[in-house]
Amino acid sequence: MTRLALALAAALPLLAAPAFAEDMPAPTMSLTGTGEITAEPDMATVSSGLVTEAKTAREALDANNSAMVEIFKVLEQAGIDQRDIQTSNFSVQPEYARNNDTGVRRITGYSVSNNVTVRVRDLENLGTMLDAFVTVGANQINDISFGLDDTTALYDEARRAAVADALAKAQLYADTAHVTLGPIVSITESGGAQPYVAEMAMMRVSADALPVSSGELTISSSVNITWALEGE
Repeated sequence: MTRLALALAAALPLLAAPAFAEDMPAPTMSLTGTGEITAEPDMATVSSGLVTEAKTAREALDANNSAMVEIFKVLEQAGIDQRDIQTSNFSVQPEYARNNDTGVRRITGYSVSNNVTVRVRDLENLGTMLDAFVTVGANQINDISFGLDDTTALYDEARRAAVADALAKAQLYADTAHVTLGPIVSITESGGAQPYVAEMAMMRVSADALPVSSGELTISSSVNITWALEGE
């Protein structure tokens, strides 16, 4: 082997080493932070229904309409805005009875059903309003859910708490591993912030009103953050 060939063979590893080092990915650390903020609900959504029965469809409908008028009077007296009221699931259905001997079904009457969904922004009067619903003829309370009218500020607070949680974890791990946190490479919100009921608590209502539990809502957020790492 010539001297030139030997020199080239010796130089090849030295030339390859920097290229290999450049191909190594930069070290990073990825962590997830979570944040939770609790708040008392400031509104409720009530789904109430009314079913009336009569021999004829006309009689059942008239009875239902009369009761619904009274329900809307209750809503007006409670100061509920029209934009917070929605009717749904209106239906007229025949009622049947089966002859045990012949197996033939015949119509024995009619039932009319109508639902109303209401957003209540004054929770202090919620129990009184529900009691009035039943008094004027509502015979179904299908669902009561509690929420917040504006969650923007709470969501932002939960997100800030999630980022702070991730930062605290990252600094702890970096100190323990004897590395230095570099710049943040990426921040990704995981799943989005969501409200959920954390704890039920009895509302204070008047003695003659229907007792209602509102509870607390927890706004939760999760964030994934990736840092570049620098050796100490």
